[in-house]
Amino acid sequence: MSSILHEPLTWTNFAIFCAWGVVLLLLVLGFVTYAIYFERKVIGWMQLRIGPNRVGPLGLLQTVADVFKLLIKEDTIPRKAERELFILAPVITFIPAFVVIAVIPYSEKLISTDLNVGLLFYVALSGISTIGIVLGGWASNNKYALLGGMRSAAQMISYEIPLVISVIGIIMMTGSLNLNVIAEHQAGGFWHWNFLPQIIGFVVFVIAGVSELNRTPFDLPEAESELVAGYHVEYSGFRFAFFMLAEYVYVFAIAGLTTTLFLGGWQSPFPFLDFIPGIIWFLLKFAFIVFFLFWIRATLPRIRVDQLMGLGWKVLLPLALINIFVTAIYMSIGPVMSVYFFK
Repeated sequence: MSSILHEPLTWTNFAIFCAWGVVLLLLVLGFVTYAIYFERKVIGWMQLRIGPNRVGPLGLLQTVADVFKLLIKEDTIPRKAERELFILAPVITFIPAFVVIAVIPYSEKLISTDLNVGLLFYVALSGISTIGIVLGGWASNNKYALLGGMRSAAQMISYEIPLVISVIGIIMMTGSLNLNVIAEHQAGGFWHWNFLPQIIGFVVFVIAGVSELNRTPFDLPEAESELVAGYHVEYSGFRFAFFMLAEYVYVFAIAGLTTTLFLGGWQSPFPFLDFIPGIIWFLLKFAFIVFFLFWIRATLPRIRVDQLMGLGWKVLLPLALINIFVTAIYMSIGPVMSVYFFK
């Protein structure tokens, strides 16, 4: 795939790009289907419950049955809803979630898009999903849905800022917004991975990323106790499935982005293990991040909305800014100190 990225656009190349897009969509849909299954099994294991075990061997077809049920379920639209916007909102939420995956490199040769501003592309596109969520809540003509949409906008904007600022240290160290370059910059073993010199940024990024996903303990926009189901309370059938699909596609995206930015991407943890294909290392790190997200959901309780906003503005944002200054000082003094001590 990477071999045709810099070639002139022809009909053959266009067909290859379209085929690759279809394959990637099928892979993501497969991931979403069984990520839900494994999440239920992992949480059941952690909480001493069984989880899905009836439909298919080991319950493997449970999520397939759930998806099929959503697809054939009656599609209802409230009589007083803004019909056009109500229909458009799930699409606006899902499409950016899928498009941002295009810039994530999976190995040295398996690259979808070699974009010089790949990181900026991810940040810009992922912010569009907020519009879809707010639009869905407003177009439903339901007070609970509107409150869920507004709460989601406040949360995602508040955590988008520390999320972006937390990766500026990596941009400063690498000198590039290209995710492929960032991954290549971490070659040479795990001590070259960005999570070590950027440990503050890494912690801020992970916390802000979980909040961006609207997952426990930050799933306030769809808190059942006070909002029934939040911004998608009036949605049913496949339109409701679009919102859930977008959430799990973002799990895929944020796990891939974390792996690339902080955990070396496809790089092996030790140089003597370089003979193992890079895609294997990427998938192992990716799976660890996804498991970590499931683990958090099984362990932590939902926090209050004032605690949520306070954490974003009073803790994560100052830490992200401190990380920039620490990185700048390290980049200025580090080479001088190394020359002084090792001359």
